[in-house]
Amino acid sequence: MSLLDRNTAPDPLDLLPALPSFALTSSDITDGSPLGLDQVYGGAGGADLSPQLSWSGFPAETKSFAVTCFDPDAPTGSGFWHWVLVDIPADVTELATGAASGDLSGLPVGSYHVRSDWGTPNYGGAAPPEGDRPHRYVFVVHAVDVPKLEIDASVAPAVVGFNLTFHTLARGVLRATYQR
Repeated sequence: MSLLDRNTAPDPLDLLPALPSFALTSSDITDGSPLGLDQVYGGAGGADLSPQLSWSGFPAETKSFAVTCFDPDAPTGSGFWHWVLVDIPADVTELATGAASGDLSGLPVGSYHVRSDWGTPNYGGAAPPEGDRPHRYVFVVHAVDVPKLEIDASVAPAVVGFNLTFHTLARGVLRATYQR
């Protein structure tokens, strides 16, 4: 059996409680379209830059934000976390291109990364296996009901996901694809 013959994983948000949505836009990502090389892993020929994201229309009771990027199509049985940024202050409504890459100097004060499945505390770009079908990348900004998730950077991305299930008020979502 080749990688192309496996079942398609469900959209991860279909497995979580339904929540209201808010606007999420990007100058780097177009919803439903392939990612550009800027958002692809450096070892796969890309620039490994986190995308620009802007959000609006979130609930007034939002106390912080979290940003995640998940690939449900990774041939792992558990998907692949590319980006987990938490405790973004509620007055921040944009991340610049590359804010979660390199020296991380563009991150909002007080926010921090939980390691991605690359094992690093930053955005890690798309890098599906060569010849595999297009992978889906689900970028989510979570409007959170607490100022801090009360976790630390050593936890696994799944722990963040667990906490977000109980603290997310609404979500802004962009879905992109990539294939090598």
